[in-house]
Amino acid sequence: MKFSEMPYQRPDLEELKSGFEELTAAMRAASSAEEQIELFLKMDKQMASSSTQSTIVHIRNTVDTRDEFYEKEREFWDNAEPVLVDKTLEFQNAALESPFRPALEERFGSLMFRNFEMEKKGFSPELIPLIQEENAIAAEYQKLYASAQIPFMGKTCTIAQLGPYKENPDRDIRKAAYKAEGGFFDEHREEFDSLFDRLVKNRTEQAHKLGFKNYVELGYIRRTRNCYGPEEVANFRRQVLEDLVPVVNQIKKSQAGRIGIEELKFYDDLFTFRDGNAVPQGTPDELLAAAKKMYTEMSPETAEFIQLMFENDLFDVLAKDGKAPGGYCTSLADYHAPFIFSNFNGTSGDVDVLTHEAGHAFAFFVADKEIELSQNRHPTMEGCETHSMSMEFLTSPWHELFFKHQTAKYELSHAEDAITFIPYGTMVDYFQELVYSKPEMTPEERNQVWAELEKQFRPYVDFDNLPFYGRGAGWQRQLHIYLYPFYYIDYCMAQTIALQFWVESLKDRKLAWEKYLAFVKKGGTLSFVDLVKSAGLRSPLESGALKEIATAISQWFSEHQI
Repeated sequence: MKFSEMPYQRPDLEELKSGFEELTAAMRAASSAEEQIELFLKMDKQMASSSTQSTIVHIRNTVDTRDEFYEKEREFWDNAEPVLVDKTLEFQNAALESPFRPALEERFGSLMFRNFEMEKKGFSPELIPLIQEENAIAAEYQKLYASAQIPFMGKTCTIAQLGPYKENPDRDIRKAAYKAEGGFFDEHREEFDSLFDRLVKNRTEQAHKLGFKNYVELGYIRRTRNCYGPEEVANFRRQVLEDLVPVVNQIKKSQAGRIGIEELKFYDDLFTFRDGNAVPQGTPDELLAAAKKMYTEMSPETAEFIQLMFENDLFDVLAKDGKAPGGYCTSLADYHAPFIFSNFNGTSGDVDVLTHEAGHAFAFFVADKEIELSQNRHPTMEGCETHSMSMEFLTSPWHELFFKHQTAKYELSHAEDAITFIPYGTMVDYFQELVYSKPEMTPEERNQVWAELEKQFRPYVDFDNLPFYGRGAGWQRQLHIYLYPFYYIDYCMAQTIALQFWVESLKDRKLAWEKYLAFVKKGGTLSFVDLVKSAGLRSPLESGALKEIATAISQWFSEHQI
Protein backbone atom coordinates (compact mmCIF):
# COMPACT_ATOMS: atom_id res chain seq x y z
CA MET A 1 0.00 0.00 0.00
CA LYS A 2 1.28 3.47 -0.88
CA PHE A 3 2.13 5.59 2.14
CA SER A 4 -0.34 8.29 1.15
CA GLU A 5 -3.13 5.68 1.24
CA MET A 6 -2.27 4.27 4.66
CA PRO A 7 -5.22 5.12 6.93
CA TYR A 8 -4.79 6.80 10.25
CA GLN A 9 -7.30 6.86 13.07
CA ARG A 10 -6.52 7.89 16.61
CA PRO A 11 -6.93 4.79 18.79
CA ASP A 12 -8.80 4.70 22.07
CA LEU A 13 -6.02 4.93 24.65
CA GLU A 14 -8.07 3.15 27.31
CA GLU A 15 -8.69 0.24 24.93
CA LEU A 16 -4.98 0.03 24.15
CA LYS A 17 -4.11 0.01 27.84
CA SER A 18 -6.77 -2.63 28.56
CA GLY A 19 -5.45 -4.84 25.76
CA PHE A 20 -1.92 -4.71 27.16
CA GLU A 21 -3.19 -5.33 30.71
CA GLU A 22 -5.18 -8.39 29.60
CA LEU A 23 -2.10 -9.90 27.98
CA THR A 24 -0.04 -9.22 31.11
CA ALA A 25 -2.67 -10.90 33.30
CA ALA A 26 -2.73 -13.89 30.95
CA MET A 27 1.08 -14.02 31.06
CA ARG A 28 1.07 -14.24 34.85
CA ALA A 29 -1.67 -16.89 34.83
CA ALA A 30 -0.15 -19.06 32.08
CA SER A 31 0.57 -22.66 33.04
CA SER A 32 3.17 -23.44 30.37
CA ALA A 33 5.98 -21.93 28.34
CA GLU A 34 3.99 -22.64 25.17
CA GLU A 35 1.15 -20.41 26.41
CA GLN A 36 3.58 -17.61 27.22
CA ILE A 37 5.28 -17.87 23.83
CA GLU A 38 1.88 -17.39 22.16
CA LEU A 39 1.20 -14.41 24.42
CA PHE A 40 4.56 -12.89 23.44
CA LEU A 41 3.56 -13.13 19.79
CA LYS A 42 0.13 -11.57 20.50
CA MET A 43 1.74 -8.73 22.44
CA ASP A 44 4.17 -8.21 19.59
CA LYS A 45 1.28 -7.85 17.16
CA GLN A 46 -0.57 -5.36 19.37
CA MET A 47 2.56 -3.28 19.83
CA ALA A 48 3.14 -3.32 16.06
CA SER A 49 -0.34 -1.96 15.37
CA SER A 50 0.04 0.82 17.92
CA SER A 51 3.53 1.64 16.63
CA THR A 52 2.29 1.83 13.04
CA GLN A 53 -0.35 4.43 13.86
CA SER A 54 2.14 6.46 15.90
CA THR A 55 4.71 6.29 13.09
CA ILE A 56 2.23 7.48 10.45
CA VAL A 57 1.63 10.53 12.63
CA HIS A 58 5.36 11.10 13.15
CA ILE A 59 6.09 11.01 9.42
CA ARG A 60 3.22 13.27 8.41
CA ASN A 61 4.01 15.73 11.19
CA THR A 62 7.69 16.00 10.22
CA VAL A 63 6.84 16.30 6.52
CA ASP A 64 4.82 19.41 7.41
CA THR A 65 5.16 20.71 10.95
CA ARG A 66 2.49 23.33 10.14
CA ASP A 67 -0.28 20.74 9.64
CA GLU A 68 -2.54 21.35 12.62
CA PHE A 69 -4.26 17.95 12.49
CA TYR A 70 -1.03 15.95 12.72
CA GLU A 71 0.41 18.38 15.25
CA LYS A 72 -2.53 17.56 17.52
CA GLU A 73 -2.08 13.83 16.82
CA ARG A 74 1.61 14.07 17.64
CA GLU A 75 0.67 15.70 20.95
CA PHE A 76 -1.69 12.79 21.61
CA TRP A 77 1.06 10.24 20.97
CA ASP A 78 3.65 12.23 22.94
CA ASN A 79 1.34 11.90 25.93
CA ALA A 80 0.25 8.32 25.19
CA GLU A 81 3.75 6.95 24.65
CA PRO A 82 4.94 6.86 28.30
CA VAL A 83 1.58 5.44 29.38
CA LEU A 84 1.93 2.60 26.89
CA VAL A 85 5.58 2.08 27.83
CA ASP A 86 4.40 1.54 31.40
CA LYS A 87 1.95 -1.15 30.23
CA THR A 88 4.59 -2.75 28.03
CA LEU A 89 7.02 -2.93 30.93
CA GLU A 90 4.40 -4.62 33.09
CA PHE A 91 4.21 -7.36 30.46
CA GLN A 92 8.00 -7.58 30.29
CA ASN A 93 8.21 -7.80 34.09
CA ALA A 94 5.82 -10.74 33.99
CA ALA A 95 8.21 -12.41 31.55
CA LEU A 96 11.22 -11.64 33.74
CA GLU A 97 9.48 -13.24 36.71
CA SER A 98 8.14 -16.22 34.76
CA PRO A 99 8.91 -19.72 36.06
CA PHE A 100 9.29 -20.63 32.37
CA ARG A 101 11.91 -18.00 31.69
CA PRO A 102 14.62 -20.53 30.63
CA ALA A 103 12.31 -21.86 27.91
CA LEU A 104 11.42 -18.33 26.83
CA GLU A 105 15.10 -17.41 26.62
CA GLU A 106 15.76 -20.51 24.56
CA ARG A 107 13.06 -19.43 22.10
CA PHE A 108 13.71 -15.69 21.96
CA GLY A 109 17.29 -15.37 23.23
CA SER A 110 18.73 -14.25 26.55
CA LEU A 111 19.80 -10.80 25.30
CA MET A 112 16.18 -9.70 25.04
CA PHE A 113 15.70 -10.43 28.74
CA ARG A 114 18.88 -8.56 29.63
CA ASN A 115 17.46 -5.59 27.73
CA PHE A 116 14.14 -5.95 29.57
CA GLU A 117 16.02 -5.71 32.86
CA MET A 118 17.70 -2.48 31.73
CA GLU A 119 14.39 -0.99 30.61
CA LYS A 120 12.92 -1.82 34.00
CA LYS A 121 15.67 0.18 35.69
CA GLY A 122 15.06 3.15 33.43
CA PHE A 123 11.34 3.69 34.00
CA SER A 124 8.75 4.19 36.70
CA PRO A 125 5.08 5.18 36.35
CA GLU A 126 5.79 8.28 38.41
CA LEU A 127 7.94 9.55 35.51
CA ILE A 128 5.01 9.67 33.07
CA PRO A 129 4.22 13.41 33.56
CA LEU A 130 7.91 14.27 33.21
CA ILE A 131 8.31 12.21 30.03
CA GLN A 132 5.19 13.82 28.58
CA GLU A 133 6.67 17.22 29.37
CA GLU A 134 10.03 16.19 27.86
CA ASN A 135 8.30 15.14 24.63
CA ALA A 136 6.45 18.45 24.44
CA ILE A 137 9.66 20.49 24.91
CA ALA A 138 11.46 18.44 22.25
CA ALA A 139 8.58 19.10 19.87
CA GLU A 140 8.88 22.84 20.57
CA TYR A 141 12.56 22.71 19.60
CA GLN A 142 11.83 20.85 16.38
CA LYS A 143 9.08 23.27 15.40
CA LEU A 144 11.27 26.31 16.17
CA TYR A 145 14.11 24.86 14.09
CA ALA A 146 11.75 24.09 11.20
CA SER A 147 10.28 27.60 11.31
CA ALA A 148 13.48 29.19 9.95
CA GLN A 149 12.77 31.51 7.02
CA ILE A 150 16.14 33.12 6.36
CA PRO A 151 16.50 35.90 3.77
CA PHE A 152 19.55 35.18 1.63
CA MET A 153 20.61 36.45 -1.80
CA GLY A 154 17.11 37.42 -2.78
CA LYS A 155 15.54 34.17 -1.57
CA THR A 156 13.98 32.88 1.63
CA CYS A 157 15.67 29.69 2.82
CA THR A 158 15.19 27.02 5.43
CA ILE A 159 18.35 25.88 7.20
CA ALA A 160 18.58 22.85 4.88
CA GLN A 161 18.22 25.09 1.81
CA LEU A 162 21.23 27.16 2.93
CA GLY A 163 23.38 24.03 2.53
CA PRO A 164 24.52 24.59 -1.07
CA TYR A 165 25.63 28.15 -0.29
CA LYS A 166 27.93 26.81 2.43
CA GLU A 167 29.77 24.87 -0.29
CA ASN A 168 29.87 27.68 -2.87
CA PRO A 169 33.27 28.30 -4.53
CA ASP A 170 32.94 31.99 -3.60
CA ARG A 171 34.38 32.29 -0.10
CA ASP A 172 32.36 35.42 0.65
CA ILE A 173 29.12 33.59 -0.17
CA ARG A 174 30.09 30.72 2.12
CA LYS A 175 30.81 33.11 4.96
CA ALA A 176 27.59 35.01 4.34
CA ALA A 177 25.57 31.77 4.44
CA TYR A 178 26.99 30.89 7.85
CA LYS A 179 26.34 34.43 9.09
CA ALA A 180 22.74 34.25 7.89
CA GLU A 181 22.20 30.89 9.57
CA GLY A 182 23.86 32.08 12.76
CA GLY A 183 21.64 35.15 12.68
CA PHE A 184 18.54 32.96 12.93
CA PHE A 185 19.88 31.15 15.98
CA ASP A 186 21.02 34.39 17.59
CA GLU A 187 17.63 35.96 16.95
CA HIS A 188 16.04 33.04 18.84
CA ARG A 189 18.86 32.70 21.36
CA GLU A 190 16.69 32.94 24.47
CA GLU A 191 14.26 30.34 23.12
CA PHE A 192 16.97 27.80 22.24
CA ASP A 193 18.69 28.35 25.60
CA SER A 194 15.43 28.05 27.52
CA LEU A 195 14.33 24.87 25.72
CA PHE A 196 17.58 23.09 26.50
CA ASP A 197 17.64 24.35 30.06
CA ARG A 198 14.16 22.92 30.59
CA LEU A 199 15.22 19.59 29.05
CA VAL A 200 18.30 19.29 31.26
CA LYS A 201 16.27 20.01 34.40
CA ASN A 202 13.52 17.61 33.34
CA ARG A 203 15.87 14.74 32.53
CA THR A 204 17.88 15.29 35.70
CA GLU A 205 14.70 15.13 37.75
CA GLN A 206 13.79 11.84 36.04
CA ALA A 207 17.20 10.43 36.97
CA HIS A 208 16.91 11.55 40.58
CA LYS A 209 13.44 10.04 40.95
CA LEU A 210 14.91 6.69 39.88
CA GLY A 211 17.77 6.99 42.36
CA PHE A 212 20.55 7.82 39.91
CA LYS A 213 23.24 10.39 40.65
CA ASN A 214 22.59 12.18 37.37
CA TYR A 215 21.14 11.70 33.91
CA VAL A 216 24.38 10.25 32.53
CA GLU A 217 23.63 6.94 34.26
CA LEU A 218 20.00 6.96 33.14
CA GLY A 219 20.99 7.99 29.62
CA TYR A 220 23.14 4.88 29.22
CA ILE A 221 20.27 2.68 30.37
CA ARG A 222 17.79 4.42 28.07
CA ARG A 223 20.15 3.77 25.15
CA THR A 224 20.25 0.08 26.21
CA ARG A 225 24.02 -0.01 26.41
CA ASN A 226 24.18 -3.66 27.32
CA CYS A 227 27.86 -4.37 26.65
CA TYR A 228 29.79 -1.25 27.69
CA GLY A 229 29.65 1.80 29.95
CA PRO A 230 31.20 5.26 30.45
CA GLU A 231 34.67 3.82 31.14
CA GLU A 232 34.78 2.07 27.76
CA VAL A 233 33.51 5.23 26.04
CA ALA A 234 36.25 7.22 27.80
CA ASN A 235 38.82 4.79 26.37
CA PHE A 236 37.30 5.25 22.90
CA ARG A 237 37.45 9.03 23.38
CA ARG A 238 41.11 8.82 24.35
CA GLN A 239 41.88 6.89 21.17
CA VAL A 240 40.02 9.48 19.09
CA LEU A 241 42.17 12.27 20.52
CA GLU A 242 45.42 10.33 20.20
CA ASP A 243 44.95 8.45 16.93
CA LEU A 244 42.32 10.22 14.82
CA VAL A 245 42.62 13.93 15.57
CA PRO A 246 46.19 14.03 14.12
CA VAL A 247 44.90 12.32 10.94
CA VAL A 248 42.07 14.85 10.67
CA ASN A 249 44.51 17.73 11.14
CA GLN A 250 46.49 16.41 8.18
CA ILE A 251 43.30 16.01 6.12
CA LYS A 252 42.39 19.64 6.82
CA LYS A 253 45.90 20.78 5.89
CA SER A 254 45.54 18.96 2.55
CA GLN A 255 42.09 20.48 2.07
CA ALA A 256 43.44 24.00 2.61
CA GLY A 257 46.08 23.35 -0.04
CA ARG A 258 43.50 21.98 -2.51
CA ILE A 259 41.25 25.01 -2.21
CA GLY A 260 44.14 27.46 -2.29
CA ILE A 261 44.05 29.12 1.13
CA GLU A 262 46.63 29.40 3.89
CA GLU A 263 44.33 29.39 6.92
CA LEU A 264 41.18 27.28 7.01
CA LYS A 265 38.18 29.07 8.53
CA PHE A 266 34.96 27.45 9.69
CA TYR A 267 33.15 28.61 6.55
CA ASP A 268 35.76 26.71 4.50
CA ASP A 269 35.16 23.44 6.34
CA LEU A 270 32.66 21.98 3.88
CA PHE A 271 34.40 23.29 0.74
CA THR A 272 36.81 20.62 -0.43
CA PHE A 273 37.91 21.39 -4.03
CA ARG A 274 38.94 24.68 -5.65
CA ASP A 275 36.66 24.14 -8.66
CA GLY A 276 33.74 23.23 -6.41
CA ASN A 277 32.58 20.22 -4.43
CA ALA A 278 31.23 17.12 -6.09
CA VAL A 279 27.49 17.51 -6.54
CA PRO A 280 24.87 15.02 -7.71
CA GLN A 281 24.44 15.10 -11.48
CA GLY A 282 20.70 15.08 -11.91
CA THR A 283 17.33 16.08 -10.55
CA PRO A 284 15.91 14.52 -7.37
CA ASP A 285 13.83 12.17 -9.55
CA GLU A 286 16.95 11.15 -11.45
CA LEU A 287 18.80 10.51 -8.19
CA LEU A 288 15.98 8.26 -7.01
CA ALA A 289 16.05 6.46 -10.37
CA ALA A 290 19.81 5.95 -9.94
CA ALA A 291 19.18 4.53 -6.45
CA LYS A 292 16.63 2.13 -7.90
CA LYS A 293 19.11 0.93 -10.53
CA MET A 294 21.89 0.61 -7.95
CA TYR A 295 19.93 -1.51 -5.50
CA THR A 296 18.39 -3.58 -8.27
CA GLU A 297 21.89 -4.55 -9.44
CA MET A 298 23.53 -4.84 -6.04
CA SER A 299 22.02 -8.14 -4.86
CA PRO A 300 18.77 -10.13 -5.05
CA GLU A 301 17.91 -8.96 -1.52
CA THR A 302 18.41 -5.26 -2.28
CA ALA A 303 16.48 -5.64 -5.55
CA GLU A 304 13.44 -6.93 -3.70
CA PHE A 305 13.82 -4.19 -1.10
CA ILE A 306 14.00 -1.29 -3.54
CA GLN A 307 11.02 -2.58 -5.51
CA LEU A 308 8.93 -2.41 -2.33
CA MET A 309 10.13 1.14 -1.61
CA PHE A 310 9.21 2.47 -5.06
CA GLU A 311 5.96 0.60 -5.47
CA ASN A 312 4.67 2.10 -2.22
CA ASP A 313 6.15 5.64 -2.41
CA LEU A 314 8.05 5.15 0.82
CA PHE A 315 10.16 8.31 0.43
CA ASP A 316 9.84 12.01 1.21
CA VAL A 317 13.16 13.60 0.35
CA LEU A 318 12.77 17.20 -0.87
CA ALA A 319 13.57 20.16 1.42
CA LYS A 320 10.56 22.47 1.69
CA ASP A 321 8.97 25.07 3.92
CA GLY A 322 7.65 23.75 7.21
CA LYS A 323 9.46 20.45 6.93
CA ALA A 324 11.37 19.20 9.97
CA PRO A 325 15.17 19.22 9.67
CA GLY A 326 17.45 16.25 9.11
CA GLY A 327 16.88 12.80 7.74
CA TYR A 328 15.70 9.55 9.22
CA CYS A 329 14.40 6.09 8.47
CA THR A 330 11.50 4.60 10.35
CA SER A 331 9.32 1.54 9.94
CA LEU A 332 5.62 0.81 9.50
CA ALA A 333 5.35 -2.56 11.20
CA ASP A 334 1.84 -3.51 10.06
CA TYR A 335 2.85 -2.97 6.44
CA HIS A 336 6.29 -4.62 6.79
CA ALA A 337 7.71 -1.48 5.22
CA PRO A 338 10.38 1.11 6.04
CA PHE A 339 10.09 4.82 5.22
CA ILE A 340 12.87 7.29 4.33
CA PHE A 341 12.68 11.00 5.18
CA SER A 342 15.26 13.52 4.00
CA ASN A 343 15.87 17.13 2.94
CA PHE A 344 17.56 17.11 -0.48
CA ASN A 345 19.31 20.41 -1.17
CA GLY A 346 21.50 19.72 -4.19
CA THR A 347 24.69 18.77 -2.33
CA SER A 348 26.53 15.46 -2.07
CA GLY A 349 24.75 15.04 1.25
CA ASP A 350 21.66 14.08 -0.74
CA VAL A 351 23.41 10.88 -1.84
CA ASP A 352 24.97 10.35 1.59
CA VAL A 353 21.59 10.49 3.30
CA LEU A 354 19.94 8.39 0.61
CA THR A 355 22.43 5.53 0.96
CA HIS A 356 22.63 5.99 4.75
CA GLU A 357 18.89 5.83 5.37
CA ALA A 358 18.53 3.07 2.80
CA GLY A 359 20.97 1.08 4.95
CA HIS A 360 18.55 1.38 7.85
CA ALA A 361 15.59 0.61 5.62
CA PHE A 362 17.25 -2.45 4.10
CA ALA A 363 18.17 -3.75 7.57
CA PHE A 364 14.54 -3.48 8.67
CA PHE A 365 13.40 -5.19 5.45
CA VAL A 366 15.79 -8.12 6.04
CA ALA A 367 15.18 -8.49 9.78
CA ASP A 368 11.41 -8.38 9.27
CA LYS A 369 11.75 -11.52 7.15
CA GLU A 370 14.42 -13.27 9.19
CA ILE A 371 13.48 -12.73 12.84
CA GLU A 372 10.24 -13.77 14.49
CA LEU A 373 9.87 -11.18 17.24
CA SER A 374 10.09 -7.45 16.47
CA GLN A 375 11.98 -6.77 19.70
CA ASN A 376 14.82 -8.92 18.36
CA ARG A 377 14.94 -7.31 14.92
CA HIS A 378 16.81 -4.15 15.85
CA PRO A 379 20.21 -4.09 17.54
CA THR A 380 21.11 -1.17 19.78
CA MET A 381 21.79 2.02 17.87
CA GLU A 382 25.51 1.45 17.27
CA GLY A 383 24.51 -1.69 15.37
CA CYS A 384 21.74 0.12 13.50
CA GLU A 385 24.13 2.89 12.50
CA THR A 386 26.62 0.28 11.32
CA HIS A 387 23.93 -0.89 8.88
CA SER A 388 23.56 2.61 7.45
CA MET A 389 27.13 3.91 7.50
CA SER A 390 28.47 0.72 5.95
CA MET A 391 25.91 0.98 3.15
CA GLU A 392 27.34 4.40 2.26
CA PHE A 393 30.65 2.68 1.40
CA LEU A 394 29.39 -0.65 0.05
CA THR A 395 27.45 1.21 -2.66
CA SER A 396 30.68 2.76 -4.00
CA PRO A 397 30.73 0.74 -7.28
CA TRP A 398 27.52 2.60 -8.22
CA HIS A 399 28.49 6.12 -7.07
CA GLU A 400 29.20 7.02 -10.69
CA LEU A 401 25.44 6.81 -11.36
CA PHE A 402 25.03 9.83 -9.09
CA PHE A 403 28.23 11.82 -9.68
CA LYS A 404 29.36 10.93 -13.22
CA HIS A 405 32.69 12.74 -13.92
CA GLN A 406 32.86 14.00 -10.31
CA THR A 407 32.92 10.53 -8.75
CA ALA A 408 36.60 10.60 -7.71
CA LYS A 409 36.09 13.95 -5.98
CA TYR A 410 33.04 12.64 -4.18
CA GLU A 411 34.74 9.47 -2.98
CA LEU A 412 37.74 11.36 -1.60
CA SER A 413 35.60 13.92 0.23
CA HIS A 414 33.23 11.22 1.49
CA ALA A 415 36.13 9.24 2.97
CA GLU A 416 37.54 12.42 4.52
CA ASP A 417 34.13 13.27 5.97
CA ALA A 418 33.87 9.79 7.49
CA ILE A 419 37.11 10.26 9.41
CA THR A 420 36.57 13.90 10.37
CA PHE A 421 33.10 13.11 11.66
CA ILE A 422 34.35 10.79 14.41
CA PRO A 423 36.07 13.49 16.53
CA TYR A 424 33.06 15.78 16.08
CA GLY A 425 30.60 13.07 17.07
CA THR A 426 32.72 12.11 20.07
CA MET A 427 32.71 15.75 21.12
CA VAL A 428 28.89 15.85 20.91
CA ASP A 429 28.70 12.87 23.25
CA TYR A 430 31.30 14.21 25.69
CA PHE A 431 29.55 17.58 25.80
CA GLN A 432 26.36 15.86 26.93
CA GLU A 433 28.22 13.87 29.58
CA LEU A 434 29.71 17.08 30.99
CA VAL A 435 26.42 18.99 30.84
CA TYR A 436 24.35 16.30 32.55
CA SER A 437 27.08 15.81 35.14
CA LYS A 438 26.67 19.51 36.07
CA PRO A 439 23.02 20.28 35.28
CA GLU A 440 23.21 23.59 37.13
CA MET A 441 25.36 25.11 34.35
CA THR A 442 24.13 28.36 32.83
CA PRO A 443 23.70 28.68 29.06
CA GLU A 444 26.95 30.67 28.90
CA GLU A 445 28.81 27.99 30.84
CA ARG A 446 27.53 25.32 28.45
CA ASN A 447 28.74 27.34 25.49
CA GLN A 448 32.14 27.68 27.15
CA VAL A 449 32.34 23.91 27.61
CA TRP A 450 31.56 23.43 23.91
CA ALA A 451 34.18 26.00 22.90
CA GLU A 452 36.84 24.23 24.98
CA LEU A 453 35.93 20.85 23.47
CA GLU A 454 36.25 22.35 19.98
CA LYS A 455 39.88 23.18 20.76
CA GLN A 456 40.56 19.56 21.74
CA PHE A 457 38.61 17.64 19.12
CA ARG A 458 38.74 20.09 16.19
CA PRO A 459 41.85 22.20 16.80
CA TYR A 460 41.93 23.25 13.14
CA VAL A 461 38.65 25.19 13.42
CA ASP A 462 38.80 29.01 13.38
CA PHE A 463 35.31 30.51 13.74
CA ASP A 464 36.49 33.97 12.66
CA ASN A 465 33.98 35.68 14.98
CA LEU A 466 30.95 34.23 13.19
CA PRO A 467 27.65 34.85 14.95
CA PHE A 468 26.25 31.90 16.90
CA TYR A 469 29.19 29.60 16.15
CA GLY A 470 31.76 32.11 17.40
CA ARG A 471 30.15 32.28 20.84
CA GLY A 472 30.31 28.49 21.33
CA ALA A 473 26.62 27.81 20.68
CA GLY A 474 27.02 25.69 17.53
CA TRP A 475 25.90 22.60 19.47
CA GLN A 476 22.32 23.94 19.37
CA ARG A 477 22.16 23.12 15.68
CA GLN A 478 22.67 19.42 16.50
CA LEU A 479 19.12 18.21 16.97
CA HIS A 480 20.18 14.94 18.65
CA ILE A 481 21.35 16.91 21.70
CA TYR A 482 17.81 18.16 22.23
CA LEU A 483 15.75 15.25 20.93
CA TYR A 484 17.79 12.07 21.54
CA PRO A 485 20.16 12.48 24.50
CA PHE A 486 23.37 10.42 24.30
CA TYR A 487 22.45 9.16 20.84
CA TYR A 488 25.63 10.21 19.04
CA ILE A 489 28.62 8.18 20.16
CA ASP A 490 26.67 5.38 18.47
CA TYR A 491 27.45 6.99 15.08
CA CYS A 492 31.13 7.26 15.94
CA MET A 493 31.54 3.63 16.89
CA ALA A 494 29.46 2.55 13.91
CA GLN A 495 31.67 4.60 11.61
CA THR A 496 34.72 2.64 12.74
CA ILE A 497 32.95 -0.59 11.74
CA ALA A 498 31.78 0.92 8.44
CA LEU A 499 35.37 1.87 7.64
CA GLN A 500 36.44 -1.71 8.34
CA PHE A 501 33.75 -3.03 6.00
CA TRP A 502 34.99 -0.56 3.39
CA VAL A 503 38.61 -1.68 3.75
CA GLU A 504 37.42 -5.28 3.39
CA SER A 505 35.46 -4.34 0.25
CA LEU A 506 38.57 -2.82 -1.34
CA LYS A 507 40.17 -6.26 -1.04
CA ASP A 508 37.15 -8.46 -1.87
CA ARG A 509 33.82 -6.76 -2.53
CA LYS A 510 31.82 -9.99 -2.71
CA LEU A 511 33.15 -11.24 0.64
CA ALA A 512 32.58 -7.86 2.29
CA TRP A 513 28.94 -7.86 1.11
CA GLU A 514 28.41 -11.39 2.40
CA LYS A 515 29.79 -10.37 5.81
CA TYR A 516 27.58 -7.29 5.84
CA LEU A 517 24.46 -9.25 4.90
CA ALA A 518 25.19 -11.79 7.66
CA PHE A 519 25.63 -8.88 10.12
CA VAL A 520 22.26 -7.42 9.07
CA LYS A 521 20.46 -10.77 9.29
CA LYS A 522 21.41 -11.13 12.95
CA GLY A 523 19.31 -8.04 13.75
CA GLY A 524 19.27 -7.48 17.49
CA THR A 525 19.95 -11.04 18.57
CA LEU A 526 23.51 -10.15 19.68
CA SER A 527 25.01 -7.22 21.56
CA PHE A 528 26.97 -4.65 19.54
CA VAL A 529 30.35 -6.04 20.56
CA ASP A 530 29.28 -9.60 19.74
CA LEU A 531 27.85 -8.51 16.38
CA VAL A 532 31.18 -6.94 15.50
CA LYS A 533 33.08 -10.04 16.56
CA SER A 534 30.71 -12.25 14.56
CA ALA A 535 31.74 -10.30 11.43
CA GLY A 536 35.42 -10.84 12.19
CA LEU A 537 36.00 -7.13 12.83
CA ARG A 538 37.57 -5.18 15.71
CA SER A 539 35.44 -3.51 18.34
CA PRO A 540 36.14 0.23 18.57
CA LEU A 541 36.13 -0.17 22.34
CA GLU A 542 39.36 -2.19 22.17
CA SER A 543 42.61 -0.31 22.74
CA GLY A 544 44.51 0.00 19.48
CA ALA A 545 41.47 -0.42 17.24
CA LEU A 546 41.36 3.19 16.07
CA LYS A 547 45.09 3.30 15.40
CA GLU A 548 44.74 0.30 13.11
CA ILE A 549 41.84 1.92 11.25
CA ALA A 550 43.66 5.26 10.97
CA THR A 551 46.70 3.53 9.46
CA ALA A 552 44.64 1.72 6.82
CA ILE A 553 42.65 4.81 5.84
CA SER A 554 45.72 7.07 5.78
CA GLN A 555 47.27 4.68 3.27
CA TRP A 556 44.18 4.98 1.05
CA PHE A 557 44.32 8.79 1.27
CA SER A 558 47.97 8.81 0.22
CA GLU A 559 47.03 6.90 -2.93
CA HIS A 560 43.91 8.89 -3.86
CA GLN A 561 44.77 12.57 -3.54
CA ILE A 562 43.43 14.74 -6.36
